[in-house]
Amino acid sequence: MEDRGKEKVKVAGDERWTAAVANLAGMSSNLDSLHKLLIKKAVYVDDDTYSKVALTADQARTIKVLELRVETLEKELDAAISAAAHARTEKRQAEAAQKAAELRALEITRELENTTKVFQLHMEELRAKQEEISKRDEEIRLLEAIIRTLGGRESLPSKT
Repeated sequence: MEDRGKEKVKVAGDERWTAAVANLAGMSSNLDSLHKLLIKKAVYVDDDTYSKVALTADQARTIKVLELRVETLEKELDAAISAAAHARTEKRQAEAAQKAAELRALEITRELENTTKVFQLHMEELRAKQEEISKRDEEIRLLEAIIRTLGGRESLPSKT
């Protein structure tokens, strides 16, 4: 059983090596074709011309990289401007909500003050009525006492 597993692994390894060797052979033929093409089509220039062309090519690559960086920075700037505008809008909304809450708190405070004043007036009114009731109770007791002393002791039941 183990022999079969080893055989499968060995066959898979052999197949990989065969594929790798085939890939290398293909690459070798491609390199040969490229080499022949370069020899036929190549333009030979002196060192001065080559250095100028190399410098120009290098500068072109640098310019391309810098253009890409500028585009990236422009996108970042646009995003930052958009975020700042959004933040300003949120700040205005928060300030408006805060002002509305402060006005509501002020309104509730005024309502409480007014309710307190009304309550105080009612309490004063209740105290005045309580005093009036107490006064009348005393007057009634006094009148009952007078009636009792004048001879109607048996006619009125005593509350005390």
